[in-house]
Amino acid sequence: MTNKIDRIYSGIIGLDALTQGGFKKKSINLVVGGAGSGKTILAIQFLVEGIKRGEPGIYITFEEKKEKLYEDMALFGWDLAKYEKENKLFFLEYTPEQVKNVLVEGGGEIETIIENKKVKRLVIDSISSFALLYEDELTKKEASLELFKLIDKWNCTAILTSQAQGTDDLTTAELGFEVDGIMLLYYLKLLGKRTRGFEILKMRGTKHPLTTYVFDITKKGMTITNKILKK
Repeated sequence: MTNKIDRIYSGIIGLDALTQGGFKKKSINLVVGGAGSGKTILAIQFLVEGIKRGEPGIYITFEEKKEKLYEDMALFGWDLAKYEKENKLFFLEYTPEQVKNVLVEGGGEIETIIENKKVKRLVIDSISSFALLYEDELTKKEASLELFKLIDKWNCTAILTSQAQGTDDLTTAELGFEVDGIMLLYYLKLLGKRTRGFEILKMRGTKHPLTTYVFDITKKGMTITNKILKK
């Protein structure tokens, strides 16, 4: 199976070994976690890996401010401003309503950048704000499907982050019914100490462990260890 599936390196230390070599090319992957769990770090690390491999990336956010994000990510040695100047990274700060218009228009500015700059990796951080635009589950699902159709059309490998309010609703986060992969990030308090955990809940076409591993955030970014998280 692995010989028949094109994969791209995630850039997350320890992750590719768990996923038979990386994400499926052109797949849509959901990263779910609470505040402070490391979702944005994972997403940016994925984009930086692509840039190193000659794969431009686009980062679409509803919440992050460019100056603060670039400053925070510089702590890991990632010069996002430099990548942006070199047309290797494209930062778009959208309101959820603007993304809603993108669906109506069939791509808009995002599609133009992806086509002209040959973007291969895409991040939407976070998709939770977008989902709140729709009051009922049916409308939310229809909008999500339209978004997926656009991402498929763009031929990008995508990471969508989603905010979970607690560990109980991690597995029922928005969009989970349709994405190719779901990864859960935990930030638990165990025996008086905060511990980070990583779990692959779903990854189509991939044999993956059914285990939750401890991960660390180091000067190099996110690193998944071989230590099993005991909750």
